[in-house]
Amino acid sequence: MSNLLILGRQPALGFAELESLYDSTAVSAVGTQAALVDDEVDFNRLGGCVKACKLLTTLDTTEWRKIESYLIQNTPEHAAMLTEGKLTIGLSTYGLQVSPGTLNATGLSIKKAIRKASGRSVRLVPNNATELSSAQIYHNHLTAERAWELVLVADGNKTHLAQTFAVQDIDAYTLRDRGRPKRDARVGMLPPKLAQIIINLAVSHRHQALGIRKSELPDNALSLAPTILDPFCGTGVLLQEALLMGYNAYGTDLEPRMIDYSKTNLEWLSTVYDLPSTIYRLDQGDATSHHWNFSELKIPNPELVIACETYLGKPFTSRPDPGTLAKTVSEVDLILRKFLKNLHPQLTPGSRLCLAVPAWQTAPHKFKHLPIVDSLEKMGYNRVSFEHVRDDQLVYYREDQVVARQLLVITRK
Repeated sequence: MSNLLILGRQPALGFAELESLYDSTAVSAVGTQAALVDDEVDFNRLGGCVKACKLLTTLDTTEWRKIESYLIQNTPEHAAMLTEGKLTIGLSTYGLQVSPGTLNATGLSIKKAIRKASGRSVRLVPNNATELSSAQIYHNHLTAERAWELVLVADGNKTHLAQTFAVQDIDAYTLRDRGRPKRDARVGMLPPKLAQIIINLAVSHRHQALGIRKSELPDNALSLAPTILDPFCGTGVLLQEALLMGYNAYGTDLEPRMIDYSKTNLEWLSTVYDLPSTIYRLDQGDATSHHWNFSELKIPNPELVIACETYLGKPFTSRPDPGTLAKTVSEVDLILRKFLKNLHPQLTPGSRLCLAVPAWQTAPHKFKHLPIVDSLEKMGYNRVSFEHVRDDQLVYYREDQVVARQLLVITRK
């Protein structure tokens, strides 16, 4: 079954995430904002995709007049197959030459065609833009029974038609971000979506099948799943996402206060999401010198996967002067070098890591990177290359941010 995934604000991050989880041979780009995945998709774990759609058909045209004719002709037949009741319809397009006004007019024509054919009532979700937002889909229940969001994506001279079956749960993300009992803006605020991306880039398709929803876990799954290690765990955002994906979690942090915060947050998570007995460990420790005692987790799978946001350095609300920036870059680079040197002998060859390290936006979309990025091979690590995404595209940032996160996906030699 082919699934059409609509990518988020930074499509390259979402595409790399999909390629990591489902292998490059199963993933193909559709325009600049979507991807086709020839595999079953666990949408709840994807931080870089906003919609998951079932591919219905592919039309040999990108002309809206022909697309509209196809929709008006075929939707009444499919609407007649649904159970009785009011039907809700929304339309979204990506890469097609069509205005929101034209989309609304097409929606009204589809509505009239369905009513004429079956007499059933139809509610149309209006378009203020060419695509409906996640909030519109979520709050209009467009993934429910008797509801459609029809998604049309240009792909060269063809158009893929799909129906949305899942959308990012805005309320759940907000709860896991702002609803946690312990937060601390001084240590950075890792968004849960980004934490998901970091984990997914770290685990790769070899492991993702073991990270499944807790409600679906067989009795021995927790012992089989690899352990996600976060050596800079902070308040535990990344650990909570790892547990929700079905992995074991191991977190350490230099500050005892952060370990207390993580403990409180993970206990809260287990209660809110009614998780079964989870396997996680929290230790106070300096990532540049700590020995991670995996054996005390008391599970048979000895495999560690490293996923973390490292120390980001001094926070900046405006672009610093060159001297201040150089000092910060040097301090962070030294800590990261010590961390990777300490970690290397504790990993087995082939162990995979995804590290979110700082990069500083010195001009719009221009970044100052850590020197260590060019020294990874000398330190005993190989950079993972993606077939469809360049290394320089793996940077998470907003235009008004000085400190961005560069995602380094590496393996131990």
